[in-house]
Amino acid sequence: MLNADRLPPAAPECTDPEPLRERIAAELLAARARTAALTDCVDDRDLTAQHSPLMSPLVWDLAHIGNQEELWLLRNVGGRDPMHPEIDPLYDAFEHPRAARPTLPLLPPAEARAYAHEVRGRVLDLLTSSPLEGVPLLDRGFAFGMIAQHEQQHDETMLITHQLRPGPAALSAPPPPAADPGRRPAEVLVPGGPFTMGTDTEPWSLDNERPAHEVSLPAFRLDTTPVSNAAYQEFIADGGYDDPRWWTPEGWEHRWRAGLEAPLFWQREGGRWLRRRFGVTEPVPGDEPVLHVCWYEADAYARWAGRRLPTEAEWEKAARHDPATGRSRRYPWGDAEPTADRANLGQRHLQPAPVGSYPAGESPHGARQLIGDVWEWTASDFLPYPGFRAWPYKEYSDVFFGPEYKVLRGGSFAVAPVACRGTFRNWDYPIRRQIFSGFRTAVSVDET
Repeated sequence: MLNADRLPPAAPECTDPEPLRERIAAELLAARARTAALTDCVDDRDLTAQHSPLMSPLVWDLAHIGNQEELWLLRNVGGRDPMHPEIDPLYDAFEHPRAARPTLPLLPPAEARAYAHEVRGRVLDLLTSSPLEGVPLLDRGFAFGMIAQHEQQHDETMLITHQLRPGPAALSAPPPPAADPGRRPAEVLVPGGPFTMGTDTEPWSLDNERPAHEVSLPAFRLDTTPVSNAAYQEFIADGGYDDPRWWTPEGWEHRWRAGLEAPLFWQREGGRWLRRRFGVTEPVPGDEPVLHVCWYEADAYARWAGRRLPTEAEWEKAARHDPATGRSRRYPWGDAEPTADRANLGQRHLQPAPVGSYPAGESPHGARQLIGDVWEWTASDFLPYPGFRAWPYKEYSDVFFGPEYKVLRGGSFAVAPVACRGTFRNWDYPIRRQIFSGFRTAVSVDET
């Protein structure tokens, strides 16, 4: 994989089209290198198998990546004729649910690779002549950035498939660095008052991140770090899964219907907790953020702890607001791009770093690991911001708005830097656990 620390300047800093082209090419190549790493490590049988009804076969993702790139960049931006219009319906994510995709006449692995490779070659040729301005899709390279993010998002999806895949390990990565040994407060104070939520200036931001708008919040306290496995084990040991006081009615019903007793991939053996992680069974490390919990589990833990999940606005204020200047940063540490010492991103590691890691990524309020490691569930439904406008297509966000989905923030170790920032919004059903999800808790502050 391309080292994100060595990428050219971020898109917002690029005003000359040549550095911007260099940046776009680097992001596209980094995404494709990761796609290859996720698909070349298994045989054709694994690529075409459906390892879970929640996920597509890996070969579907591979061809879908190429199809979306062709649709947006070669056809919409370049005005080219379709290369293989007959396959468009097969790779339309809204046309066929994931569970049905193995029954489709999908491109075999070799043909899927060849198709994606041919599309990419034509896109790189197109990039050399694109003015990267003049129409909204091209301004500051938006369409190219959107496609780089799209591929990396599917790479994260394919990594989830690898976690669900049975059999021996197919992936490897070094462990994350050790945590900072210094003492930290359990929680940080985020003072009340207004801040700017969302963005009007991030050039590759997606429609649900826009527009920027002022939000005023009461003071609150937020966990300094995500909730750890050790802390979550206390919830389990105290009978948290068996006490309806801590669960919403819907959560309690789901807990019994789904038989929830611990995070996904955990098992109890010989008096200790083990987990299965990318084909390897190992003891659950107590100092890592808890992973693979659904929203209902996160909410129940927070209630058990006498706290609550933070709202989406609270999370973003804690991550972006700089009380010294009153402005909202791109990231907790400032406006500079993520680097290996600031956040656990980009599949550098195949697990979260211990809680308290990455002091260089600390927010002005003192919270750590708000970017990377685990997606963090919030209390908020996925809703549009005031003045929202669907663009460049309605199906990215608009069709998902509503109380059925809960918002997750911050990204995980599986998220690429290009698809992670302080304004980025993710969402999923509150029952989902296969995603790389964790959480931290909050508590309101009585200012009377």
